[in-house]
Amino acid sequence: MPKFAICPFLFKSIFFAVLFVQLTGCRQKEEQLHLRTAYFDYFHYNGEDDFYKENPLPDAESFYNPILLGWYSDPSICRNGDDYFLVTSTFSYFPGVPVFHSTDLVNWKQIGNILNRPSQLELDGQRTSQGIFAPAISYNPHNEIYYMITTNIGGGNFFVKTKDPFGEWSDPVWLPDVHGIDPSFFFDDDGKAYIVNNDEPDGGSTYEGHRAIRIVEFDVENEKTTGASKMLVNGGVDLKEKPIWIEGPHMYKINGKYFLMCAEGGTSVNHREVIFSSETVMGPYKPWDKNPILTQKHLDPERPLPVTCAGHADLIQKQDGEWWAVFLACRPIENEFENLGRETFLMPVKWSDDGFPYMTRGNETVPRILKMEGVSRKDNVTFGNFSVEEEFDNEQLAPQWMTLRGPADSLYSLREKPGCLALKCTDVNTTELKEPAFVTRRLQHHRFTCETALLFAPETENEQAGLLLFKDEKHQYGLLVRKKGEGMEISVQKISPEGTETLGNRDLPENNTSKPVELKIISSGKYFEFFCKQGNNEWNKVADQVPARHLSTANSYGFTGTTVGMYAGSGKF
Repeated sequence: MPKFAICPFLFKSIFFAVLFVQLTGCRQKEEQLHLRTAYFDYFHYNGEDDFYKENPLPDAESFYNPILLGWYSDPSICRNGDDYFLVTSTFSYFPGVPVFHSTDLVNWKQIGNILNRPSQLELDGQRTSQGIFAPAISYNPHNEIYYMITTNIGGGNFFVKTKDPFGEWSDPVWLPDVHGIDPSFFFDDDGKAYIVNNDEPDGGSTYEGHRAIRIVEFDVENEKTTGASKMLVNGGVDLKEKPIWIEGPHMYKINGKYFLMCAEGGTSVNHREVIFSSETVMGPYKPWDKNPILTQKHLDPERPLPVTCAGHADLIQKQDGEWWAVFLACRPIENEFENLGRETFLMPVKWSDDGFPYMTRGNETVPRILKMEGVSRKDNVTFGNFSVEEEFDNEQLAPQWMTLRGPADSLYSLREKPGCLALKCTDVNTTELKEPAFVTRRLQHHRFTCETALLFAPETENEQAGLLLFKDEKHQYGLLVRKKGEGMEISVQKISPEGTETLGNRDLPENNTSKPVELKIISSGKYFEFFCKQGNNEWNKVADQVPARHLSTANSYGFTGTTVGMYAGSGKF
């Protein structure tokens, strides 16, 4: 039962309404409930994917792939002693770059977001798939500082740093001489530091997707590059084949040899990971003759439970000497429903007789269930089916929640617990390249149910609030409450490049703005169903058989997956 249900009564006036509630309600007594504000009592999400129901883990040392569900793409990882830290891309969402911690590579917990202040993250005017690309996290043992280096498409390349990854990170240090995207630090044994990155090849690109990997020395003390940038890889493994989008470079020194590992082929189904080696840090680098070291691109697309798009990897060595890799991949339905985006997977690294690391060879597939000897799975894991029970009882949002292009701290508030989330009806909507009143989190399962309860008294027919499924500015579904004449209605809106279309609507069951409206979305993976209820009424269906493909990357393109969250606005889509 929603906490709103215990509110005794609501007085409405032109300017405000005063809501008296019990101390256990979502407000203290005699607080104002503003007309142009939507109040969300809770958010409940339950993942229900069939694979996890049908394939229980066989023992305590087994775990599911992916290890981070939903669009945690472009993973990068580092280790210091017993502590592992992992980061992923966030594009135009705020805060930027979630940071996860583990002591065993299997059990992960998000400990915060690295770019959590406007001074670190300028995103205004950027599309959803712009913003922050491919962050890379590194630990420099020579000065005991952690670095996160990345690209902001709207500003260039920069890094932030900290002595304590559980705490705050610095403001950006910009790198005006590092161009392109996907920079990554490499700290050599002798204390010298380097940045490798994707950029134009010497002489410029000669075909679409023609890129290079470059290296430049980095002055750690003065925090700037020094000397000229040098091209290490032109195009990819074999320039004669015109490889495209060589990117995501990471450099390692293993057993005295330098390895340069990169993604190639673009981040769709032709994605792959390749590796080069050299006797010296500045090259020359030669490709391994058995590349790629990770891919699923050549496998039958009709195979059951496919994992696709595998690539953009990072290697890590465990305390016991074992090597593992994190990388991105997708788990679509029928190669059409990629609503979850590119997720973070984990695999053991094997070594060839001639000394090269690899994850897959031939027709080997990315496993969905793995085992790590000596590591036991804990109760609260980031994989498999799980539930989210958000009651908005805390003073701050949990780190998994995001807004678009800025903190939106003037557009939402969390009141004293047990609390609720209040969203102002700003005139900015989610089709604009601005900062809307939208608090959201990643979809993490194909099959799921999510619910919320909303108390809302719109003054005009332009004001609306409810649940929003969001892929980007032109691909959305909204389950929204809004004014209709003297009454109220609930509608399902489809936002597409062609405009806005109403897929279903119904009058508010009791037409009573003093009672909360409960909203529910059920996903079967291929379709969504939208429901509402008020008071003791049964759930009413507002729209069903709504195609999920509209929000899939296969239809919308872009680099993110779908998110779901609470929205309020006074400007129609």
